[in-house]
Amino acid sequence: MKGLLKLSKHLFKAKKKLLVMGDSHVSVFNHKILKKALNDYKLTALPVGGATVSGLENPNSKTQALPLFMAEFEKIEPDITILQLGEVDTGFVIWYRAEKYKVPVVEMMDKAISNYKKLIVELSQKSQIVCISTPLPTIKDDQTWGEIANARKDITATQKERTDLTIAFNKAIEKICADEEVQYINLDVESLGDNGVVADYLLNSDLLDHHYAQDVYATMLANKLNETMLNLEKEVE
Repeated sequence: MKGLLKLSKHLFKAKKKLLVMGDSHVSVFNHKILKKALNDYKLTALPVGGATVSGLENPNSKTQALPLFMAEFEKIEPDITILQLGEVDTGFVIWYRAEKYKVPVVEMMDKAISNYKKLIVELSQKSQIVCISTPLPTIKDDQTWGEIANARKDITATQKERTDLTIAFNKAIEKICADEEVQYINLDVESLGDNGVVADYLLNSDLLDHHYAQDVYATMLANKLNETMLNLEKEVE
């Protein structure tokens, strides 16, 4: 009877709550491949289009990303939180602000990194954290078609320069995560093509869409998350 009781408790054990927060790129977590891969968790994805780490501490930010993130975090009280931010920063905002205020690009990047670190540290006090590397830029040089490309046309940085900055940003966040004992998934090696920018196989078939090809990206993430989630389980044993 005791054995049956233990088995019953195991079968009806509540799923851990998993919250994914970030910019529009985290919408990939609504893909069937990732839903299946994370079926053992109660998954909630909160993509906030245009969210930046540069603007997290700005109370007048257009996206109001931080209040939205914190409200969802407090409502769900997740066991595990996945964060992915930075694409809007490394692909546009950092460059735009550096040109506007006539300061070094690295100064603007350091501010973004500092904001991201504060968020990671704060949330890690209440939840296990996983950070996913910022996607590499897909908008090509002189590309003017598409809403996002058109919105970012005023910066002069090339796709290669934006890619190099994204990789540097990801390395910095990876080090922060290592220091804070937070899991980090870096997809830069798999994402980089031989020409020094994003690999063609990750490009969306819709030329107006700057997000990665969702089937490919979801599969990539599912493979990495399998190992990461096992590591998280070991941490709490």
